[in-house]
Amino acid sequence: MASLEVVNVTKVYLAEPRGFCAGVEKAIKALAWMVRVLEPPIYCYHEIVHNQVVVERFKDLGVVFVQSISDVPAGAPVMLSAHGTAPQVVNEALDLSPLVVNAVCPLVTKVHHEVRVRAQKGYEIIYVGHKNHDEAVGTSAVAPSAVHLIESVEEFELLEGIESEVALVAQTTLAMDEWAEIREEVNRTYPKVWMPSKSDLCFATTNRQSVLKSMANRCSTVVVVGSANSSNTVALTKVATASGVARVIRVNTAAELPKDISGVVGVTAGASAPDELIDEVIRTLNPAQGVEVVTETHEDEYFPPPPELRDLMKNLFNLASVAFGREIGKEPTVLSNDRRDKASDVLLGLTKLPR
Repeated sequence: MASLEVVNVTKVYLAEPRGFCAGVEKAIKALAWMVRVLEPPIYCYHEIVHNQVVVERFKDLGVVFVQSISDVPAGAPVMLSAHGTAPQVVNEALDLSPLVVNAVCPLVTKVHHEVRVRAQKGYEIIYVGHKNHDEAVGTSAVAPSAVHLIESVEEFELLEGIESEVALVAQTTLAMDEWAEIREEVNRTYPKVWMPSKSDLCFATTNRQSVLKSMANRCSTVVVVGSANSSNTVALTKVATASGVARVIRVNTAAELPKDISGVVGVTAGASAPDELIDEVIRTLNPAQGVEVVTETHEDEYFPPPPELRDLMKNLFNLASVAFGREIGKEPTVLSNDRRDKASDVLLGLTKLPR
């Protein structure tokens, strides 16, 4: 933790909502359950979420993160990350392992469906996303011959004229402003462009950006908690800068806070940053006038565990019930409690389990 003596912060404005979104909650709790009941190693295709601390904790618990399904031994349990996986990779995993749990966020699944349907109807698809990001890679692979991945208006202008019908979709974790600029340009060029009736941008990403905008003018500094490879975390730093904040700092942990930070500080966190990291940052800043929570909206969205995992949990529960002469068919406690349990608390509990 950074030294308290070198911090001279008068007040902290704390964004609400911040940190884990519903998709991240789903993915982390699902992988945590696998860690509890299966012998290590457990393999995960790509980082379960883009957070350095979360990934390292799971590594310590026997999870092996791979960039290729070919690196998974035959028969080993596999989890597919929250960012979405290319259809071909999903099939490879199913051929390799009897237990494949797909932790994809339902909002990413929605975009995959849009791409698949529009491609089947003959559309050319302009997909706004970040090259080499896991979500963009997986989505582009749904219909690779039809998807044009772009990151900027300049890249859109380099596309040759498209004569077929055009669809416009987006990576869920983009900053609202960068998406809006490209969307307006595409609409000017292709007035009949198809777009989904409901925005592809993740509600959690949008909510975190909105509350940050609302409090930015009160802050001399904004601290964004999250990792550099987290697209929505980077988007938050862009939003703070665009809102006129004089100093914007992204940190993985409180230990990375600069020693000269002072004044009124806004604190927020990307959608894959656990509560413990945010709490540590607040303690380290130690504001003389305390912390004021700035609330934009309340999130109550909930995504249940992946269906493969729900089935496995029920089967194991029934086997245990038979072994101990208990009633079968009842819902396992781990399922009935899933909505109530917070992924941040689940992660902390995992560190205490003996290996």
